[in-house]
Amino acid sequence: MPVLESALVVLVPEAEAVVGSLRDSYDPSATAGAPPHITLLYPFKHPNKIDRADLDQLRGCAAHMAPFEYSLTTIRRFPGVLYFAPEPADAFRQLTTAIWDRFPETPPYGGKYPSIVPHLTVAQIGDERQLDDVATELSQRSEGKLPVAARANEMALLDTTSGRWEVRATFKLG
Repeated sequence: MPVLESALVVLVPEAEAVVGSLRDSYDPSATAGAPPHITLLYPFKHPNKIDRADLDQLRGCAAHMAPFEYSLTTIRRFPGVLYFAPEPADAFRQLTTAIWDRFPETPPYGGKYPSIVPHLTVAQIGDERQLDDVATELSQRSEGKLPVAARANEMALLDTTSGRWEVRATFKLG
């Protein structure tokens, strides 16, 4: 039986041409159906426990945040993870904090990390040498295609109730 989970994200379809095939090969969330995205809050609530009041809270949270422009220009790494860092990142942090304030029982990444680092994951690989190779490939594929300019107009609630990551609801910013 698949694990049921949910996440709040900003979808980044503008990045598909640069990261799509690499994500399909090296990011488990992509192979599970998640499109390119910048995570705002994961894990969120169990999908079966998200009710109309939660959706209303999320809608209100999104309404208080103006849409914003950002770009993907810089490739960075965490241990075992290759990602694009959105610039500027502060609007993502503010949105994450606003959601977390309304749902304090759902800290970002389960409270595992001390700071919020907005990112679009391209690859998750335990082997750092293989990750080096993917980083080289991403740099080559990105040549002449950066920055990837994007606009956050909404946040999306994704869940795995179907067995794959799918958009359950979207919430307009502003």
